[in-house]
Order: sequence, then structure tokens, then C-alpha cells
Amino acid sequence: MAKGIIYLTSTVVDGLIKIGKCQSDQYDSRMYQLEHNGYCNVAGLKRQFAIEVDDYDAKEVLLHTIFKKSQVGDTELFSVDLDLAKQLLAAFDGTVIYPKQAKEEIFDEATDALEEKQIILPQNRHHFKDIEFTSSLTGKKYKGTTSKDGVLAIIDLSDGKEIPNNAKPNKKAIIGKAIEDLGGNVKKDDTLYQRYRTLSKLVSK
Repeated sequence: MAKGIIYLTSTVVDGLIKIGKCQSDQYDSRMYQLEHNGYCNVAGLKRQFAIEVDDYDAKEVLLHTIFKKSQVGDTELFSVDLDLAKQLLAAFDGTVIYPKQAKEEIFDEATDALEEKQIILPQNRHHFKDIEFTSSLTGKKYKGTTSKDGVLAIIDLSDGKEIPNNAKPNKKAIIGKAIEDLGGNVKKDDTLYQRYRTLSKLVSK
């Protein structure tokens, strides 16, 4: 079985991605070509994910078949959510080429992003670690836990009520400040679930 790379690129068109393949030693040159010249009259291509797998020809065909209804003509362009494609690719056996990040983390981040966008909301998909923490943003103490629907619940321990999604400040901001209170770093584009995992690790130290 031939080994090669399957890659994902975003485009200047929101929601339009390219799913392609190349030989292992051609990835950098292929990305340079796409990012500078575009593809099928579509510009703004940017590398997002790449994984080296066995039997890459067959796996690319599989991906194209799965997303066939979203394919743009006979091209390698698909009207598919990037995180959905990334989640599927990250589930393959293989070595991540781009980004330089653990495959499991990429899969989790894509899953979190999909759930926040409500593309998938499978019941009991997650089990979040129960932790208690204080956030100087509000001066209150909270408990994080898994709700009965399998999503993250943040409980205000002063009244025992769950923080609603539309609260001000919201859960993401509260957790972000708690991370900073414990000396951690917060990235602006982190998802709520990513921040909670970071906070859980800090609290457990």
C-alpha cells in the first residue's frame, strides 16, 4: 500500500474547502503552489490539516465519496465544514504532518468546535472532569461538571444555578479569567471546551 498525504485547505470562500492528496515528499511544494496560485479559479487557499497515511489513494476516494453531495463539479472543492472534515481525517491511522500537534488534540478540538456550532450534539459524547474554581472576573466560586445531556455545565456555587449560555459575562470569559488567575495562558480563539480542559489541568496540579 502506497503511503502519502491527504490534506485539507480552506479557501477565500467561507465553508468551501479543498480535500486533496500528494506524495509525502511533495507536500510543501504542493502547498506553496496552491497558496500562491489558487485552484480552479478559487483563491486564498490556506493549509489547515495534513496527515500521512497508508493507501492514501483509496482514502482520498473514500473522503470524496463521503462528501460527494457537497462536491463542486468534478473538482476537489467541497462545501463542507472544515472542522467536520478535520475530525474525520484525524480519526485515520497515520502521522500528522500539519499542524505540529497531537492527533488526539486535533480531533478533540474539531469535535468541540462542531458541538459549539451545533453541527453535532450527540448525547453523552463528553465526560468533563468535575472541578471547583474561582474566577476574579466575578469574584464567585463555580463547579464545572458534565450535564445530563453530555455537555459542559458551569454551576454558580453561590446559588446552585447553572450559568446559561447567554450569560454576561459568559462561561468562556469566566473560565478564561480563572485560567489567568492560576497563571495559565488564554488564547482568544480557544473554544469553551478547550479552555475548560486547560483549567482542569491547572486545578489538578
